[in-house]
Amino acid sequence: MMDTHEQQVRTWSMLCHFAALASLFFPLGNIIGPFVVWQIKKNELPEIDEHAKESLNFQLTILLITVVFFIALFGTLGFGVLVGNPFSMIAGGLGFGLLLFFIRLISWVLVIVAGVKANNGEMYRYPSIRFIR
Repeated sequence: MMDTHEQQVRTWSMLCHFAALASLFFPLGNIIGPFVVWQIKKNELPEIDEHAKESLNFQLTILLITVVFFIALFGTLGFGVLVGNPFSMIAGGLGFGLLLFFIRLISWVLVIVAGVKANNGEMYRYPSIRFIR
């Protein structure tokens, strides 16, 4: 039987991950959501610290990848306009756009996996750059 403290730790650890899904509703919600959960509960439940940092590191990695792909996406669109070939404009932009979509989709799936594991009392390590230690 789990005590109330352990249940709170698991619930708030899960919310550290699930809060990243706020990006579905507003820009940068994937970073703001976990950060807010972390700041609200870090003193009361220090056990969630590791989950919050893991979630934020992954979301910052996804943000970096998104920025790089957006630059590549618009650079490719611009190249197509300069060359005067609409097919290169559409093909390059569409390819980067699809890759960006799939990266975001995979990131949402990983967030759900991490949240479920946190609710089970496990730690999930995202494939990410460690910005916050």
